[in-house]
Amino acid sequence: MGTPEDLALGGWDISSASLADAADRAGVLEPDLRRQLRPHTGAMVPLRGAYDPSFIADNQAPRADHVMPDGWSKQRRLDALRGDIRDFKAASGVDFVVVVWTANSERYSEERAGLNDSADALLGAIARGEGEVSPSTLYAVAAILEGCPFINGSPQNTLVAGALDLASRHGVAVVGDDFKSGQTKMKSVLVDYLIGCGVKVKTMVTYNHLGNNDMYQLTDGVMWKPKSAAKSRVIDDIVDGNGVLYAPGEARPDHVVVVKYVPFLGDSKRDVSEYTSETFMDAHYTTVMHNECLDSALCAPLILDLALLTELLTRIDFQVGGAAPSPDAPYEPLHPVLSVLSFYMKIPLTPPGEPIVNSLGRQRAAVENLLRACVGLAPESDLLLETKCVPARGGGS
Repeated sequence: MGTPEDLALGGWDISSASLADAADRAGVLEPDLRRQLRPHTGAMVPLRGAYDPSFIADNQAPRADHVMPDGWSKQRRLDALRGDIRDFKAASGVDFVVVVWTANSERYSEERAGLNDSADALLGAIARGEGEVSPSTLYAVAAILEGCPFINGSPQNTLVAGALDLASRHGVAVVGDDFKSGQTKMKSVLVDYLIGCGVKVKTMVTYNHLGNNDMYQLTDGVMWKPKSAAKSRVIDDIVDGNGVLYAPGEARPDHVVVVKYVPFLGDSKRDVSEYTSETFMDAHYTTVMHNECLDSALCAPLILDLALLTELLTRIDFQVGGAAPSPDAPYEPLHPVLSVLSFYMKIPLTPPGEPIVNSLGRQRAAVENLLRACVGLAPESDLLLETKCVPARGGGS
């Protein structure tokens, strides 16, 4: 398995700022550390980004000084992105490329038959220059056509049905959607814990504010819709999986998510969450939490983990055939939609027919047990049945 030291970094941006200047603008790292890094990061300038102002907030326009020409068709932009990937691979000498969308959220793309419901429809829509093909989908298609896994770290529907079909056709891994880092990860843990204890969660109200550019973008209501949906769906399977507390057809817990842009705080995210539940004899149980963290410091490790694990998973083949498959049974790769990495995502993408799992413990167990299988170890089990058996009794009267 690779390590962060094995990585070579490159990428695109609609802003021309070098990595050093972007770090100064963001103000996340300490000033002295940025000064020490500048000899290494000052020359790292992004490639021109694929830009469509209709997909992001108007407040991002001042940053868009490093974009592909307006006159370029979507097909030409796709071809340019593919060329950028090939050039980066050749110049850096890497063996494998993983493309990760870490940019701001886009608005949702329209999904309809004949536009993006199949690989052929999506490629045709790009060739025709259809307006509902988003920049992030262009990056995804470019990566897939170049044989590079694509990870969608934002909540919009980048990986439309046509993109997933294209990934399956080419056998290229994809992961989505939206990095799960702070408040949302805590929510999936706490709700799983409460419901597992027989406590019926009735309301979840979460509020957070910060002042980075990602939050600035979300002040546009259209851009907030995908993020709101991502944050609101992280407990669905936990609730649906308990038919004792929540009867079929019963309303889900009230779930409210509020975010506010506070420029002074920069990347320092503050959040307050309140959970109110019903317990024995309709008594109420309320939990309130306050968290403070650097938003980027939570996400950066996820990006590294996802890139390294995705590359590893593309090299895993397994035999299908039960506990004792035939020695002649063929080895098959994992499905291109790498749902096993749901641990890192708010809205896990899954192959057709596979249920979505949001419980953080179950998601982590899936990753751990797959890695254990790779080194010949049995899956972890909390049952520990071997320690619970009555010891065999010796002979004698």
